[in-house]
Amino acid sequence: MGKAKAKMEQMKGKAKERVGDATDDRSMEAEGRREKTVGKVREAAGDTVEGIKKGRKK
Repeated sequence: MGKAKAKMEQMKGKAKERVGDATDDRSMEAEGRREKTVGKVREAAGDTVEGIKKGRKK
């Protein structure tokens, strides 16, 4: 997954989390936190892969 998609997933999760909080919907709030966390993990994994690829090119 690309870095842009990972960021989009984080933003979507953050939005769901805020809507869930505003509407007192704990399920949506938890889903938003989960999506935000998954996006952060995917971004970190992408950074790691990019770092490995850059290291190999040297």
